[in-house]
Amino acid sequence: MPTITVDVMPKAELLDPQGKAVAGALARTGHTAISGVRIGKRFELTVDGPIDDAVRAEVEKLADEVLSNSVIEDVVGIHYETAAGETH
Repeated sequence: MPTITVDVMPKAELLDPQGKAVAGALARTGHTAISGVRIGKRFELTVDGPIDDAVRAEVEKLADEVLSNSVIEDVVGIHYETAAGETH
């Protein structure tokens, strides 16, 4: 079955306290090459049947209206993987 992955991140201009905490922990444990971390969300949606224009439109609407909070988050990627493993 095809899988659709939706990636959501906090808006760039907003503070990311989780990312800041992880960046601090990395620095404390000697990983000084990492200067910043931002933490987002990843959704994997499995669909029955082929991914056509109607499915793509529905997923884009879901990503914007349900999976993300447009006030504080951006949808940064929607990736479509066919049953054969091809990514689009």
